[in-house]
Amino acid sequence: MKDDAPAPLPPLDEAYLEETLLQLLAIPSPVGLTDAVVRYVAGRLDGLGIPYEITRRGAIRATLRGRERHPARAIVAHLDTLGAMVRELKPNGRVGVVPIGTWSSRFAEGGRLTLFTDTQQIRGTCLPLMTSGHAFGDAINTQPNTWDNVEVRLDLPLFNEVDLADAGVHVGDWIAFDPQPEVQPGGYINARYLDDKAAVAVLLTACKALKDSGRTPPVDVHPLFTITEEVGSGASAALHGDIAEMVSLDIAIAAPGQTTDERAVTICLQDLSGPFDYHLSHKLIKLAQAHGIAHRRDVFKFYRSDSAAAVEAGNDIRTALIGFGADASHAQERTHVDSLRALGQLSVAYLLSDPVARRDRQSMGSIEGFTEQLKPEEMQVNTTPLPDPQEFLEAKDG
Repeated sequence: MKDDAPAPLPPLDEAYLEETLLQLLAIPSPVGLTDAVVRYVAGRLDGLGIPYEITRRGAIRATLRGRERHPARAIVAHLDTLGAMVRELKPNGRVGVVPIGTWSSRFAEGGRLTLFTDTQQIRGTCLPLMTSGHAFGDAINTQPNTWDNVEVRLDLPLFNEVDLADAGVHVGDWIAFDPQPEVQPGGYINARYLDDKAAVAVLLTACKALKDSGRTPPVDVHPLFTITEEVGSGASAALHGDIAEMVSLDIAIAAPGQTTDERAVTICLQDLSGPFDYHLSHKLIKLAQAHGIAHRRDVFKFYRSDSAAAVEAGNDIRTALIGFGADASHAQERTHVDSLRALGQLSVAYLLSDPVARRDRQSMGSIEGFTEQLKPEEMQVNTTPLPDPQEFLEAKDG
C-alpha cells in the first residue's frame, strides 16, 4: 500500500445485506402504514448494539459515537414506499383507489395486493375497468392510463357496495402492492420498492461494517430512517441542531439522458430542489476516487429526496445525495448487487472520513475557516478589450 493510499475500508457483510433487503420487502410499508417496518429496523439496530430514538410518528434517529461530538453528521434512508388507498366503494362490488405517492396506474395494473381494513387483510388484484378481451374486444386497448380507469377486485364474493361494507371495507383503507422480488444468480435484483428498501438495507449493512470493524468515526454519526419521503416531508423530522451535514441514500435513475449505471453508485449534484452542497458532494467524489469505488455523477430533473425536505424545513445543513443505480423507478425496479456494494462502500468511507469543515461545529461564526470554492486567480476571465468608440468614430469622420 502506498503511503498516501487510504486505509482499506471494512468489508460489507453481503449475506446480511441480502437478508435484510428481503425481510424489508416482506413488510408492507406504504406511507402512513409504517409502524411494522419501524419496529423491524429498531430490532436490527438492537441486534447491532446501536442506540436510537424514535419520534412520535416513527422516524428513527440512531447514534454512532465518534471521537468528537461536533460537527455531527447524518446519513439517511427512507422506510416508506408507494401504495394506494380506497377512494370509493363501487356499485359493482369493486374498489376505486387513489395513489399514495407519485406513480403511474399503468404499473398498478395486474398487480396483486393486500387491502388492510380495520379488522382484517383482504387479498386482491388491481385491474383496468375493461379487462377481458373476450368481453370487450379491442376496446381494452383504448383506456387511458389513469387511476380513474383502474379498480381493485377483492378475492371475496362481493357484488355491490353493501357487500363491501359488510366485509369491513371503508374509504381510506390502505393498500399495499406485492413487491415481487427476484434475486438473480448474476446479481440483478428485481422488485417493487427497491426505492428505498435497498438503500435502507445498505445503510444497516454499512453500520454493521463499522461496528464489526471496531473503528470509531471522527465525529458523531446519526443514521436516520424516515417514514414520509414519498410524500415530500421525509427528513424534516428527526434532525437536531448538532447535525452539520447530511447524506441521503436513495434510488438513482438509470434512463436515456442520464449517466447513472445499475452497477455503480451515483453521486447526484442536483435534483428538482436545486444543487446539493458543493463541498460535501465533491468530498464524496474524492472518496469514491480514492477507494476505487465505481461511481457516476448525475443530475435529476424530476426527483426529490430527504435532503430537500431537510433544507426546506429550515435546517442549515450541508446536504448531498448518493444512490444505487436502478432502472424503472416507481415501477418494476431493477438494480444490481454491484451498485448496492458500491453504495455501501461509499457510505462506509463517508462515515470514516473527516467532516467537510471544522467550522461547521457552530451554526454561526466568522469568516475564519469558511470554505472556499474558487480562489481569486481562478476567477480571472480572459476577455478581448473593446476599442474606444470615440477614437475610431472620430478617425472615420476625419
